[in-house]
Amino acid sequence: MLVTPWFWFAAALILGFVEMLAPGYIFLGIAIGAGLVGGMLLVTPAELGWTQSVPILCLIFAVLSLISWLALRRIFGLRQGQVKTFDHDINED
Repeated sequence: MLVTPWFWFAAALILGFVEMLAPGYIFLGIAIGAGLVGGMLLVTPAELGWTQSVPILCLIFAVLSLISWLALRRIFGLRQGQVKTFDHDINED
């Protein structure tokens, strides 16, 4: 089941939906990792041994998810030296 690309694409869609409910680029990075693993399984021939190994697929998924999450934090996160400040409280009105 974990070696089919459709499992990884479905996981990417579900994680993308979860990202819409709880934004913060965490689930989006994981969804990108799952989508990339699904894409790799689609284009890679099945004769290669690593495409049938669940632990190796999970390791590739973890590495790709981490790289995509770090890239998203770099692109959309706070810039160096920048601090979030709040100048008013919504409960004071």
